[in-house]
Amino acid sequence: MTDSKTPAGACVSNKPCGLRELPLALLRVAIGWHFLYEGIAKLQMGDWSAAGYLGGAVGPAAGFYHWLGANETLMPWVNLLNMWGLILIGACLMLGLVTRFASVCGMALLLLYYMAFPPFFAPAVGPVEGHYLFVNKNLVELLALIVVFAYPARLFGFDGILAGVLGMWRGKTTAAKKTDATPTQAEAVATSMVLSRRKVLAGLAGIPVLGAFVLAALKKHGYESVEHEQLADALASGASKPDGVSGATVHRFEWVDVKKLKAKPPTAKIKDLELSRLILGGNLIGGWAHARDLIYVDKLVKAYHNEQKIFETFQIAEQCGVNAIITNPSLCDIMSSYWKKTDGKMKFISDCGGRDMKEMVKKSVDTGAAACYVHGGVADGWAKKGEFDKFAEVLDLIRSFNVPAGIGGHMLDTVKGCVEAGLKPDFWMKTLHKTGYWSATETRERDNIWCENPEETVAFMENLEEPWIAFKTMAAGALRPKEAFQYAFESGADFVAAGMYDFQIVEDVNLAMEVLGSDLKRQREWRA
Repeated sequence: MTDSKTPAGACVSNKPCGLRELPLALLRVAIGWHFLYEGIAKLQMGDWSAAGYLGGAVGPAAGFYHWLGANETLMPWVNLLNMWGLILIGACLMLGLVTRFASVCGMALLLLYYMAFPPFFAPAVGPVEGHYLFVNKNLVELLALIVVFAYPARLFGFDGILAGVLGMWRGKTTAAKKTDATPTQAEAVATSMVLSRRKVLAGLAGIPVLGAFVLAALKKHGYESVEHEQLADALASGASKPDGVSGATVHRFEWVDVKKLKAKPPTAKIKDLELSRLILGGNLIGGWAHARDLIYVDKLVKAYHNEQKIFETFQIAEQCGVNAIITNPSLCDIMSSYWKKTDGKMKFISDCGGRDMKEMVKKSVDTGAAACYVHGGVADGWAKKGEFDKFAEVLDLIRSFNVPAGIGGHMLDTVKGCVEAGLKPDFWMKTLHKTGYWSATETRERDNIWCENPEETVAFMENLEEPWIAFKTMAAGALRPKEAFQYAFESGADFVAAGMYDFQIVEDVNLAMEVLGSDLKRQREWRA
């Protein structure tokens, strides 16, 4: 305890100050960084909404969250409060400004998140990142904010500067009122409250951290250069269109310009989702080239597909009437960036592939996925083990977000097993291609064949009532597009997913339209 000789605001041994406040300040800044980036990331998506998250809530309060997510009047306000709440709370915690109030607001948000997916109620359902028993990351961060509230580390924040200014004013006022005080005593009281240069510098410690945050965020999401803005303006005005013709090679290839597009592919619906019959495959953009023994190709396609090239590919596809892409949740940030930085409307169908498929479903829907399906490789593994209950759980989770739910598979046994188990997805994803190309050997480790029994596949799929999206139709580049499209559509596919570089899209769409406009020898009725 202090005695009468201890100046106001002095550090005493039973209170955290100086170096003892530094760990507390670091904790406060780290939580602030997390909040701030979560808010900015959501804001940058442009059309982010918490509706999908709320719609998938579980636990005792699920009814309230579902009602809130379905309320079209309240949801815009909920989204704004969520985004800007995270941003303002994060900024205040990083700067140490009104720290206790920001901590209380942060605790309230984290409690809402915790109750939406409480680990004590249904740990196997919803967007989880690991295995929890009562305690998850939201609860841990909430408890950390209680520590920040109790010990706000004012020395390393604006609160310390404000307290010092207020203390100076009060000290001088008190000194002036003490008419019986000697000049020496009055000066001592006022001087004890003066802000030293060291205190001011400590209070401003959050500013360089905030600067580092800005630089890190810009590095992750990209700088908006003048050249990029000019390109975006030109694309928006129609003065310049990406045509996939420009190249860096010495030899100039003759690629088909968008102006030579003959017609756009027709569209059809899966439930309420309207898709073009030709869909853009995402493997080339994501870097999964399936290049057999050519080990450099995966890195090559990743190097080719920088953000600008991906955007141009999407824009060319949309100009040609291809309105959707099937890809992995790892491209969620790219999809969000495309929608934000351009006027593009490319629809995103997610394969939900990842370590935790349920988590990937949630991530995909939060990003804006128009449809989701059980990833083919994962589905084949589940089917081999007879774990069809997992298919049902994922289908139910996807449908809880009000988007079409599908099942994908490379193996026909996967589809057969799901049908026998009574599963009815909104659509099927099944590989389909001929096996007459020279590299189609039975040596599976060569990654060279994805539909081992095409005739049997065609015969079985003919009797299914749900729409069918055929993928790997060109056997990862082993078959010519026209031949592949002809075979897929005549064999009963309702949609064809085709991996296409930007310079291939116009020609491939023209070939697909040539096939669709011909006298198709198709046995299966169109299901979409």
